[in-house]
Amino acid sequence: MAAPSPVRERADACPGALQTHAAADGALARVRVPGGALFRSQLQVLAAAARDLGDGALELTSRGNVQLRGLPAGTQAELGHRLAAAGLLPSATHERVRNVLASALTGRVGGRLDVRPWVSAFDAGLCADPALAQLPGRFLATFDDGRSDVAGFGGDVGLVALDAGPVALTLAGTDSGLRAAPEDAVPLALAAARAFLAERAAQGGSAWRLAELDDGVARVAARLRGVRGHDGPPVRGLGGHDVPLAAGAHRQDDGRTALVAVVPLGRLTADQADLLARTAPTDLQLTAWRSVVVPDLPDDGAARALTGAGLVLDPGSPWTRVTACAGRPGCAKSLADVRADAARAVDEGTLPGPGERQHWAGCERRCGRPRGEVVDVVATGTGYRVGKA
Repeated sequence: MAAPSPVRERADACPGALQTHAAADGALARVRVPGGALFRSQLQVLAAAARDLGDGALELTSRGNVQLRGLPAGTQAELGHRLAAAGLLPSATHERVRNVLASALTGRVGGRLDVRPWVSAFDAGLCADPALAQLPGRFLATFDDGRSDVAGFGGDVGLVALDAGPVALTLAGTDSGLRAAPEDAVPLALAAARAFLAERAAQGGSAWRLAELDDGVARVAARLRGVRGHDGPPVRGLGGHDVPLAAGAHRQDDGRTALVAVVPLGRLTADQADLLARTAPTDLQLTAWRSVVVPDLPDDGAARALTGAGLVLDPGSPWTRVTACAGRPGCAKSLADVRADAARAVDEGTLPGPGERQHWAGCERRCGRPRGEVVDVVATGTGYRVGKA
């Protein structure tokens, strides 16, 4: 029997670039970066905004987006102007719902196909449909090129490239049974987003995620059958697994090199961002594991400069396994400065659960916790409680 859906007594207030969140250290703005794809010039704009308007750093989120913290009152308009000029704010009405994860290194290393065209087409279709502006800010689309890296993030709507050529539609991270040709995959995903909205309205209109709807997967799939897609045989394990992308150098299929730099605790200083932008030939990719991919390099010669700037390219580093919420002083609910405590534990070699992925949290909400098997290090006011949920 399915678990009862949570009752949402308030509207989704997920922050955006224009609708900011009032944090303890100032306003927080979240900039959506569909598929994590950034031109080097766009990263430079974000770095300048962090330096001029915020606290001097960018936060990378588990959805491949970017946050700016410490924004004083009255700076939102200036931030919006800068983002729009850089092409980072194509729709003021849809900016909070442009949450798209794409397979890391897609089109460059492995994968059954390149999903980058899906990302741009989906984002354009999303912004072109006024009705889709009503999606909750926590809505997530995942486009997996068959390597099963982002399908496991439980996207409300997802596409997964299959061996034989067709593309599977996932709903709430599970196989819907619907299939489409690669060229018809994005229209199917957009139709699924509209079907989610319709079913959400039919069930009261308060759900934040598709998984919260009663019998949501079956009911949304039923709205699509006969309109979009065709039935296909079920695929076991289609939801994939949250396996972090390894830090370091990756040889691309074309012989060039992609460097994957992990950002400790997801906090990227403006100077580090500028260095990454200067290093990239044209574009970069932010990942769901708070790392940055610098692709299309002739070799791995840039690794030393990135490491010297405090970025992590050693796949064995403990920094590749440690995440944390904002903690004090940024969050008023936090009981500890978890970032400072986690950094001290890394430096001193005293991390609990050595060798395991772990998330340090300032309270029981455990904001930003990765999916999958994770050791929780939760502040209690009298120390930390360590365990697995």
